[in-house]
Amino acid sequence: MGGGSAGWMAAAALSSVTSTPIVLVESDEIGTVGVGEATIPQIRTFNRALAIDEREFVRATNATFKLGIRFLGWNGEGSDYIHAFGQVGQPTAVMPFHQLWLRGRALGFAGAFGEYALNDVAARAGKMAMPGRGMPAQGANMPWAYHFDASLYAQFLRKRAEAKGVKRIEGKIVGVTCDHEEPAIESVTLASGQVIEGDFFLDCTGFRGLLISQLEGSDFCDWSHWLPCDSAQAAPCRSDGEISPFTSSTAHSAGWQWRIPLQHRVGNGVVYCSAHMSDDEARAHLLANIDSAPDAEPRQIRFTTGTRRNHWIGNCMAVGLSAGFLEPLESTSIHLIQYSIARLMAMLPRRGTDPAIAASFNHEVSRQWLRVRDFLILHYWANGRVGEPFWDACRTMELPETLVPKIEQFKATGHFIREEEELFTEVGWSQVFLGHGIIPESWHPLADEMPEAELRQFLDRMGAGYREMVSRMPTQAEFIGALLR
Repeated sequence: MGGGSAGWMAAAALSSVTSTPIVLVESDEIGTVGVGEATIPQIRTFNRALAIDEREFVRATNATFKLGIRFLGWNGEGSDYIHAFGQVGQPTAVMPFHQLWLRGRALGFAGAFGEYALNDVAARAGKMAMPGRGMPAQGANMPWAYHFDASLYAQFLRKRAEAKGVKRIEGKIVGVTCDHEEPAIESVTLASGQVIEGDFFLDCTGFRGLLISQLEGSDFCDWSHWLPCDSAQAAPCRSDGEISPFTSSTAHSAGWQWRIPLQHRVGNGVVYCSAHMSDDEARAHLLANIDSAPDAEPRQIRFTTGTRRNHWIGNCMAVGLSAGFLEPLESTSIHLIQYSIARLMAMLPRRGTDPAIAASFNHEVSRQWLRVRDFLILHYWANGRVGEPFWDACRTMELPETLVPKIEQFKATGHFIREEEELFTEVGWSQVFLGHGIIPESWHPLADEMPEAELRQFLDRMGAGYREMVSRMPTQAEFIGALLR
């Protein structure tokens, strides 16, 4: 029930593995949020599973390639770091690279942390390459994700899903019939009077959550006391021809602004806390900080950060915005849709309802949402924007108990323990910690075993090697032009 990225991702994925009849109901009268233009590398797994040709996908969605996220001003005006995909440096058998870097920094000869990440160096140079396409023979792979037009992606997946037999019904949902004892959704009624029954319902109706909200246990867990931004305004503008291979996140007095370069335009948006910035101020800030005149009037979006206590109840599962909302600071929105679809396919019930499977699903998905939440909170809490009320409040907030041990452990020793299927790796967490100026008090004792001269040479060669490799790569615009020829 509902289209957009969530609905058509689910329909395309399920129709690729089953001949069971699938119906998707959506209304052209109801728009979608449609600003989820930035992704993380896991989207490539989803596309591969559907046997999507990358060239076809890039052409159809006006996609560009993304090597990471650049954070500007988060640790104070002028601060700048990239949370790059992939490895930073070369880890040893017993410790991650950042432990050696910490010792080199203390000795005074280590460069900036990002100088030892191939994705970081390439992103800052505006370069893009992959094995067989512009990557020097001796180069390691650079993990990449995409920027794309979310509405075009939904259309692209719709064609694939309908080719696999998915039936689309145009209609606006005006009623939901439930069995509250089961609990289960029995049917939905459209404005036309048509009644649609089903064995299993995916609620992709956006913030409204028209189906899941009818069932007991779907109450909302509000996380806005940790993530207080509650508003956004978005407006596209023309591209100047330069295509940066990264998403930009630039902090301002009451939140941050995104910049996402596509082939045909640049996506822009300002995220803010309405208690510290008015809508008019946000609009003025957005328009003053984009590349050119907007192609459309800024679109207002209101949200409350959080998630439903249960995403799967009876024979109904919430996917996308109907399940909850986490601001797009780390481009996780589409990944969380993808994760829910993947878990559903792995745990698909034989009957419409299976309480044991639903409980297991809810445990796994809730844990994933919570860990992404904590990663986002870290960005706000660790800010260095002293003297601005919004940021001062974020820096002094009481943190969730799931995040405190991670911060304390890293601050003391530089260690980080990744828990089970946690989305963000030790490399990602360390880039954000260090990018925000959180330098551990010590480092792994085995880092002292490498002679100082050897450590200096190790770091120098690595940094120089990445710079030389990147110097021979094409620009992103050149790379995309060659790919689509």
